[in-house]
Amino acid sequence: MTIEVRVPTLGESVTEATVATWFKKPGDPVAVDEMLCELETDKVTVEVPSPAAGAMGEIVAAEGETVGVNALLATIAAGEGAAPARAAAAPSPAPAAPTAPAGNVDVMVPTLGESVSEATVSTWFKQVGDSVAQDEMLCELETDKVSVEVPAPAAGVLAEIVAPEGSTVDASAKLAVISGAAAGTVAAAPAASAAAGGSDGGGKDIANAPSAEKAMAEAGLSADQVTGTGRDGRIMKEDVAKAVAAATAPAPAATVPAPAAQTPRAPVAAGDAAREERVRMTRLRQTIAKRLKDAQNTAAILTTYNEVDMTEVMALRNEYKELFQKKHGVKLGFMSFFTKACCHALKEVPEVNAEIDGTDIVYKNFVHMGVAAGTPQGLVVPVIRDADSMSFAAIEKAIAEKGKRARDGKLSMDEMQGGTFTISNGGVYGSLMSSPILNPPQSGILGMHKIQDRPMVINGEIKIRPMMYLALSYDHRIVDGKGAVTFLVRVKEALEDPRRLLMDL
Repeated sequence: MTIEVRVPTLGESVTEATVATWFKKPGDPVAVDEMLCELETDKVTVEVPSPAAGAMGEIVAAEGETVGVNALLATIAAGEGAAPARAAAAPSPAPAAPTAPAGNVDVMVPTLGESVSEATVSTWFKQVGDSVAQDEMLCELETDKVSVEVPAPAAGVLAEIVAPEGSTVDASAKLAVISGAAAGTVAAAPAASAAAGGSDGGGKDIANAPSAEKAMAEAGLSADQVTGTGRDGRIMKEDVAKAVAAATAPAPAATVPAPAAQTPRAPVAAGDAAREERVRMTRLRQTIAKRLKDAQNTAAILTTYNEVDMTEVMALRNEYKELFQKKHGVKLGFMSFFTKACCHALKEVPEVNAEIDGTDIVYKNFVHMGVAAGTPQGLVVPVIRDADSMSFAAIEKAIAEKGKRARDGKLSMDEMQGGTFTISNGGVYGSLMSSPILNPPQSGILGMHKIQDRPMVINGEIKIRPMMYLALSYDHRIVDGKGAVTFLVRVKEALEDPRRLLMDL
């Protein structure tokens, strides 16, 4: 009898979770109420118990996958190989393997997550001819969002690597072949597992991620110099990157062959070539490059400029920032003023908040504000949904929370999709003027810049005022010059007299 394991109720207003860790693998005996996996939501961590005793069947939702409430996680063959209790005594001798002859087992690309259709093979931890234990990490894949480690589906010998490092594979591709595996068995190789630093039966000896071990070796770091954020303190690849950044000692980059360039590279002098360093672009960087180039190729991008006197906003912020933080628990920054000003202007010029779909224009009667954020991995644009209906405090809290998740590399794909307009603040890096590129399929993006004291003529007198240049890049196919200029003027007016925002003027 097959029993389904489904996502339990996650709590009020929580509709989805991420599969963080599986404690069991297919074929393992399980006892009723024994913990099978752990789910993470944006609020809590939820452990999923076994609804029946039996043997672990198919795992439908792999680690890292996002699932909704009541989604199918796995199956259990009830009564087959059932564990006698949650905390088993000394392990009994392993059952004899089935009589099926030893054969080949294909290593396939695991589930990559919703809307992710391909990945790049970044690192192989094993070579052809190496012996492998079941669940030992074989290779690491990179998508445009996360790194995925691929475990061995069976014990044996790595007979063939089908997808070498640097190759791009789709979601159903074969990566390698393991030979010498007994068909239908799930028995691990204890000696090989121990050699790989695997966990013992009590879960006390936790293995670090193979990619993390490789990264630590390249950076010259030991495990005690890195703080692990994985389950039970397991060191992940991202933890090593943070440790390297904190120590301001960049690790020597792996010099791996890059894919052939579309345009031939200009000749390089032999002396210069010896001093160059070639590093493969990450999947995230490749995706950023592709999307930005697609935007230039598709949209008729034009940029219009204006400047805003920040005197009133700065005075209002200085007057209320301490009281604001005391009441709301978050600092009052400039982004909430700009977000509010943009939402106000988008009501008057709705085409800047629209998109083109074929021969139709789709007007959005809401504002999902994208806030561009620079991270060590590259530029990401988390989305604050329904920003037009949020208070200053709610906007500041959302920006702070999304920004932290972006820097920690924990943004989900859903958190970066669905934006209708984007704000990019190059001023935090000292930019005085720039032309931002559209974030497709959006039709507008506002560029903020550095606040700089400049002499301005005010009522016939020269005054020193804190000024900021604003840049609106827009899709001229849908937004006319008049609309773009009007939008920037309305943003300028709202910021130079913030009372207009309160009165909806």
